[in-house]
Amino acid sequence: MKRRTTTVVVGAVLVVALTWLVGSADVPYVQMDPGPTYNTVAANDSVISITGTETSKSEGQLLFVTVRVRPQLTLLEALRGWWDSDSAVVPRELVYPPDKTEKEVEKQNAEDFARSESSAQLAALAQLGFAEKVAVDKVTTGAPADGVLKPEDIIVSIDGTPVTTTDKLLELIRAKPVGTRLTIEVTRDGKPVTAQVATVKGEDGNPRVGIVPKLVRPHPFTVKIPVEDVGGPSAGLMLSLGIIDKLDPVDLTGGKIIAGTGSIDEKGAVGPIGGVAQKVVAAKRDGAAWFLTPKANCAEAVANAQEGLPLVQVSTLTDAVTALKTIREGGQPQLCTR
Repeated sequence: MKRRTTTVVVGAVLVVALTWLVGSADVPYVQMDPGPTYNTVAANDSVISITGTETSKSEGQLLFVTVRVRPQLTLLEALRGWWDSDSAVVPRELVYPPDKTEKEVEKQNAEDFARSESSAQLAALAQLGFAEKVAVDKVTTGAPADGVLKPEDIIVSIDGTPVTTTDKLLELIRAKPVGTRLTIEVTRDGKPVTAQVATVKGEDGNPRVGIVPKLVRPHPFTVKIPVEDVGGPSAGLMLSLGIIDKLDPVDLTGGKIIAGTGSIDEKGAVGPIGGVAQKVVAAKRDGAAWFLTPKANCAEAVANAQEGLPLVQVSTLTDAVTALKTIREGGQPQLCTR
C-alpha cells in the first residue's frame, strides 16, 4: 500500500508541475492579434486635426487598422494562439530582435509612426496641388549660414536663379569658387528676406554654406495627428486619405466604411506592411465594406480574405484616390489577386 500511495503522490506532483509549466512558463514567441481601428475623418473623434482653414465632413469612415502584439506568452497561451485562425504566433525575434530591448523596439516604432505622419502630410499636400519647395532643415553651428539662415526658411533663389529642388540648391552653391558671397533669397514667416552668405570648402572639397535642406509644401493651415500608443509606418496611406478628405469638399468615402493599410513616402508611393492577415480581420470586425491593400501584400491578404470584404489593390496614393472615386460611382476598382 505504501508503494502505491507513493506512486499516486508522485504522479500528482508531475501533473501539477506539467500544468504549471504549460500555464506559467514563458516561451520565445509573441502573439499578433487584430487591433483597434482608427477613423481619420470622424467629425468629433478623428485622429487628424486641421486648424486654420475650413474642413469638410464625411458621411462614411476611413479607417487605418492596427495589430496588437502580446510580447509575453506561456506555452498554454501559445497553443491557444496557434489554434486561433484570427491570430498569429510567431518567433519573438521577428518582432523583438535579440540585439534590441522591448523599449528600444517601441521607440523605433514610435519614430516610424512620426515619419509616417510627415510623409502622409507631404503626399496629401502634393495630391491636393500644393507646390514643393526647398527649405532649411538644420543650420550647422559655426558655418557661414549660422545666424544668417534659420530652420524653416524657404529658399527661393540663389543669385537670382530659382531653387526648385535640393539638387538645384547644391548645384547653385557649387557653381562658383569657394569664398564666393552668394545672395540667397528666402521666405521667412511669410516675408521675403535677402541673405548674404560666403561659401567655405567642405570635407569633400566642394563649396558649402552649412545647411541641411529638406522638401516642404507650404500651406496656410496646421495638421496634427494626436495618436498615442500606435507605432510603425503602416497608417501612412490612410492618414494621407484622411487629410485629403478633410481638405477636399468631395467626400472620399461616399458614405461607406473603408479601411486600409500601407506605408507611404513623400511622393505618394504605397509600400508593404506587416500583419495584414490580422488587419483584414479587424477591418471586417469593424464594419468595413472595402479594404485598401498595398500591391505587395495582396497575396497574403487574399490568402486570409474575409467574406464580404473586397481587397482593393493600390500602389500609390493616386491609385487609392481613383479607387475611392470608382467605388463612389458604383464601379469595381482593381482588386487583389494571388
